[in-house]
Amino acid sequence: MTSKPRSPSRRDFLRQSLVAVPAVSLLGTSAIAQTQSSTAATPAAAATATKYTPRYFTAPEWDFLQAAVERLIPPNEDGPSAVEAGVPEFLDRQMEAAYGHGGLWYMQGPFVPDAPATLGYQLRYTPREFYRKGIASVDSWCQKQHNQKFSALPAEQRDAILHQMEKGEIQLDDIPAVAFFTQLLANTKEGYFADPMYGGNRQMGGWKMIGFPGARADYADWIEQPGKVYPFGPVSIEGAKS
Repeated sequence: MTSKPRSPSRRDFLRQSLVAVPAVSLLGTSAIAQTQSSTAATPAAAATATKYTPRYFTAPEWDFLQAAVERLIPPNEDGPSAVEAGVPEFLDRQMEAAYGHGGLWYMQGPFVPDAPATLGYQLRYTPREFYRKGIASVDSWCQKQHNQKFSALPAEQRDAILHQMEKGEIQLDDIPAVAFFTQLLANTKEGYFADPMYGGNRQMGGWKMIGFPGARADYADWIEQPGKVYPFGPVSIEGAKS
């Protein structure tokens, strides 16, 4: 980055998110407010999203994901939106990997859905099952309340619903709204900052926004220079440069 960002709150929030976020961690209730704007999805974002054909998510689920993550990290002058960065692709790939099948989680009972958040994930569903049930539940709620699925609602209304989910003000079928919102937000940030080889962080847009060097072999000289802008673009694990 060669110039001072114009939206320090969003940039700083996402910079902190570069630290790996455990999939079962619960975030503060004000997290979404720092990433949102009233900007609707751009034509460029929609065009970007159509280049990948999901393998796990159905068409309605895919529509939901794009509509939701676009509001969690919308586009602005600092960097790309979550859709432009390929976050939906990252999520779809994860559903087909060991993570999606619960291979990285302890999935034995007892299951205690009402346990304190500090105890971590307490539901019986694997991540892929959790997403499928969560998306269906949100769409069902939206259909009853607004006569449309989530993806068909205006941006401002989607924002309001995400806020309600974050605060636990919506009662969903099968799963807690707070847990689903938390999972979606955490995975969205992971996809935004993951190495591009996993499908997200397209063209290393997330890394460029916060000045992260990526997988460069040596940048130790810059560790002891706080406040200085890193002058070189990031490098991916596979060697791509930007």
